Amino acid sequence: MSNYDPNATISEAVGSSLAMDAGLRTYMLRIYNYMAAGVGLTALAAWLTYQLTSPALLQSPLMWVFILAPLGLVFFIGARINTLSAETARLLFFVYAALVGVSLSTLLHVYTSASITRVFFIAAAMFAALSVFGYTTRRDLSGMGSFLFMGLIGVVIASVVNLFMRSTGLEWLISIVGVGVFAGLTAYDTQRIKAMYDNRDDETATGRKSVVAALSLYLNFINLFMMLLRLMGGRR
Repeated sequence: MSNYDPNATISEAVGSSLAMDAGLRTYMLRIYNYMAAGVGLTALAAWLTYQLTSPALLQSPLMWVFILAPLGLVFFIGARINTLSAETARLLFFVYAALVGVSLSTLLHVYTSASITRVFFIAAAMFAALSVFGYTTRRDLSGMGSFLFMGLIGVVIASVVNLFMRSTGLEWLISIVGVGVFAGLTAYDTQRIKAMYDNRDDETATGRKSVVAALSLYLNFINLFMMLLRLMGGRR
């Protein structure tokens, strides 16, 4: 006991805490960089596809390939993430983002460029505010998970039903509920991703986690943007 130094113990604890904070900031910055790069790639792919195709693509069977391919790829990434290298997972994420951009190019045939730009910045501001809230709040948001998941399932089912009903009223309701669901998921997932950080992880594990986390936030942003566009977008 004579060798016990409380000041040294406190210094070690503070040093460990500072190292944890620095590692967490680096981890979160990597995730947001991946997510932002994915959104940028989606926007670029959408614009290039719009420039190179005609509105006839909307009615083409080929459009279903562009719609279903990203869905298949995101399931593949989720199922194989623990066996993929960090570099492969990152590459697949960017391929996915590009394919989503191709499928979203149809929006440029439906909505005016000005309204798409306006809604994009509104969605970006909402996403940033909600993600900051999720990162900084001391409130435990884990209880929201089940509720938000049920809401997400409801939105998906209602959207499929409305493909056949083509009800503008139901579409409006889906969009309202969808904005709430994806806003909540943005805050919830940010807190969950923050909690996933472990400074004992090696670079491979951290890389995989970063890709999965970026994919979650990317999906939240894209869906939030699309729901807002349905509500606020100006049609051609």
